[in-house]
Amino acid sequence: MPPSDSFTRARSFLRNRTRVGLRRSTNSVIPAVQITICAVGAYVFAEQVLGHEGPLFAATSSMIALGFSRDPRLRRVLEVGLGCTLGIALGDVLLALFGTGVWQAAVVLFVSIMLARFLDSGTIFSTQLGLQSLLVVLLPAPDGGPFTRSVDAVVGGLFALVITMLAPRDPRREPKINMRELLGELAGVLRENSGALTRSDSTLAWHALVRARNCQTLMDGLSGSMRAAREVARISPAYRRHRGELGELSGSVGFIDLAVRNSRVFSRRLTSVINHAALTDEAVQSLSQAVEDTADAVDGLARALSASSANERELYLRQAREDLAAVATTLHPRVLHIQRLEGEGLVLLYRPLLVDLLEATGLTHEEAAGYLPKL
Repeated sequence: MPPSDSFTRARSFLRNRTRVGLRRSTNSVIPAVQITICAVGAYVFAEQVLGHEGPLFAATSSMIALGFSRDPRLRRVLEVGLGCTLGIALGDVLLALFGTGVWQAAVVLFVSIMLARFLDSGTIFSTQLGLQSLLVVLLPAPDGGPFTRSVDAVVGGLFALVITMLAPRDPRREPKINMRELLGELAGVLRENSGALTRSDSTLAWHALVRARNCQTLMDGLSGSMRAAREVARISPAYRRHRGELGELSGSVGFIDLAVRNSRVFSRRLTSVINHAALTDEAVQSLSQAVEDTADAVDGLARALSASSANERELYLRQAREDLAAVATTLHPRVLHIQRLEGEGLVLLYRPLLVDLLEATGLTHEEAAGYLPKL
């Protein structure tokens, strides 16, 4: 490879990394301020009010509980506090049985980790329990006894909860961003499928399948941000009024997940149908148009579920529901001019995807399925 090409690639890589890093840093300003205030505040409280000397666990536990993770914070607070307390208790028991030393520390750490995994699957819980047990064996107890660290961990967790309750950031913001991104990808998958049909290009259908599989990361992110948002709305007085809206969004998430999964099944089958030339030109045109119209309706659904006002949301939701229903009424092999068995099977695989999307707009399963023509 010529030196100039290597330099160009390196410069492009650094430019992209810098752009991504700056965007990530910009989006993290408010959480970083919250974490800083929380950690310093917990440390000062434990030191000045409780009289603990060097209460590092108050600061570290608050950072762990608050953090940048999308996991619910209440669970993290409980994992930190319980893991710290149980770890100290277990460390004291094992210290009395085995004494101090390197091999004793190894035994304590192994037993602590195994006990933590038995009690709970949480990573933070396992880490805290094992760490505290190890510190009890390796380090002298602080003034006030070994459970001073446990009190510090609880203080840090409580500060994290207070910051969460008083956080100025709307908990609906991140789930709506994630929702719009995921539905945008689903619309892109459908448009690639439509293009694959029009061009009779099975490779393009395979690319759509790969893209649909990659949606799983976005789906996981949406599920995590939704759980965290519902928890904030539950414990924060300022955002309790949003619990109903978040509940509706959470209901739509499950149906969107099913729709994404069905898009993978459809894309995989479409590859085979194109390779076997199972559709006439008339069938290709009608089916590709139905898939393209579905993609447009998914864009409308994305606007609805990410809308900022209730009126705007209802307006877009009604439009998306009507557009999806219009597509659903055409999903019969005879209406789409499909004659061969492989093409009929493709339509049968596409029908559940429309039902999932209609249910995501708020319809019941019976109402959504009712738009499909009888076979």
